[in-house]
Amino acid sequence: MARILMKGNEAIAEAAIRAGAEGYFCYPITPQSEVAEYLAKRMPEVGGVFLQGESEVAVGNMLFGAASTGKRVFTTSSSPGISLMQEAISYIAGAHLPVVFVNIMRAGPGLGGILPAQSDYFQSVKGGGHGDYRLLVLAPSTVQEAVDLMMLAFDLADKYLNPVMVIGDGLIGQMMEAVEFPDSDPKQNRVNLEERKWAATGAKGRDPVIIKSLFLDPLELEENSLLMDKKYEQMKKEEVRYELYKVSAKNELLVVSYGTVARICQTVIDELESEGVSVGLFRPITLFPFPEKEIYREAKKKNIKTVLTVEMSTGQMVEDVERAIIGAKPVKFFGRTGGIVPNPEEIQGKVLELIGSMKKRSTSSRKRK
Repeated sequence: MARILMKGNEAIAEAAIRAGAEGYFCYPITPQSEVAEYLAKRMPEVGGVFLQGESEVAVGNMLFGAASTGKRVFTTSSSPGISLMQEAISYIAGAHLPVVFVNIMRAGPGLGGILPAQSDYFQSVKGGGHGDYRLLVLAPSTVQEAVDLMMLAFDLADKYLNPVMVIGDGLIGQMMEAVEFPDSDPKQNRVNLEERKWAATGAKGRDPVIIKSLFLDPLELEENSLLMDKKYEQMKKEEVRYELYKVSAKNELLVVSYGTVARICQTVIDELESEGVSVGLFRPITLFPFPEKEIYREAKKKNIKTVLTVEMSTGQMVEDVERAIIGAKPVKFFGRTGGIVPNPEEIQGKVLELIGSMKKRSTSSRKRK
């Protein structure tokens, strides 16, 4: 496989084509508009459909209809645009349809700004629309990982008949890195509609398929919700993904961070290591299902005194980290928001402040004894 230098947005677009996507529906919004620009040319080249809707609300419903026919379809947007799709996302989940959504996050709330942020964590992980539904959420930290997770997202959406969301801050979409793609023919990765018995492909010779999320009988509605919940429990058992970076028995502190901020934390950890300070990083790759058991396993180790969550938000992931650790260790937070990317010096200062306070408490405790 040849390595190609590509902007993140364009790499995400090409990854979707390589995964066998046949339909892309979109509405432009910064900082992900390059995806649409790239696919406006690329989709027709592979016999796919490119369609710009009149709004994100329209795009969400286009995805609902197109996914009902069994084709692999997806969209990309950014924070306010994803907000406008929430009703459709809930419908898609309730109708058990596989659709891939990509959110290249910008700063909010409201119209906010076009700079990178991670402040859509709640929206993505907790379910921004109505009803008992969840998205399987993947969070890449490099452009290559965005390619890999984008291709995986289509398979996971098909496996669970559930929408999957890939989220990255604006840095992922705008940075350029070398990436590799599989050498397979994109058309070979397209789905076989004859195998998709659930799809509305025409009723000739068989009973008609009705795709819906409307259940007027409360018992039927409950049955559908419980069926969905069963899928989410299966995801928790089979789809948890994470990465450990320099986690060892020497660590004094465990950092939890995801996406491009985790890369900044890696730089901090490398610098501290050269100064004789040992810190480990736990990077969730799936934000739902969240790696709760795995974080607890690392945090409860005797050498770890404190867990520090670092985000480009006001701390939206903190409550999931706290729930995972179940009070075993204190959880602290450091973050920047509004489109400001935390720099290594800021994070390093917070880490050293926490380690210093831990050592003071330890010394004070020994004196009391």
